[in-house]
Amino acid sequence: MKILEFGFSLRSGSFSRIVAEQCKESAPKGVVIEDYNIADIPPFNQDLEQDLPASVVRFKNAIRTSDALLVILPEYNYSVPGYLKNAIDFASRPYQDNVFAGKPVGVISESTGLLGGARAQYHLRQSFLYLGTKDMKKPEVFITFAGEKIKNGKIVDEATKEYISMYISALVEFTMNANK
Repeated sequence: MKILEFGFSLRSGSFSRIVAEQCKESAPKGVVIEDYNIADIPPFNQDLEQDLPASVVRFKNAIRTSDALLVILPEYNYSVPGYLKNAIDFASRPYQDNVFAGKPVGVISESTGLLGGARAQYHLRQSFLYLGTKDMKKPEVFITFAGEKIKNGKIVDEATKEYISMYISALVEFTMNANK
């Protein structure tokens, strides 16, 4: 099984990139979690829809060839980071070529605050609802107070590591059932 992981902060060393690494380490045997960097996707422009930029074509193909998607979501200004929403908008177009339709999706968010990116998750899930993904609604992962749980490039909170591992196992099971 291949899970495509994307959405993490564009900043190297960010908390969301560290969470993404923990997800890969938590993958059960036989499951590959592959990172996809969306930094090179240009701003969405409907004029480009009939001749998509190469970076968008690559992203769409990576989505197509994966069994499931895992979005590692930092929260910016109470919502989804602009670069992520932009990549999702581009990959869902043109309408007759929405690569998200029917794709199992999991979401993990983190923030330095009390809600752990919950607001961003709910905004992202609204978009995924419209795009027709198979959104794994439970369990949910909101990593709160990330600055206390992530130190020196690693998650130091054992409960968070265990919860991520449980979540990845649940996403694998959800994907197997969703694709029957």
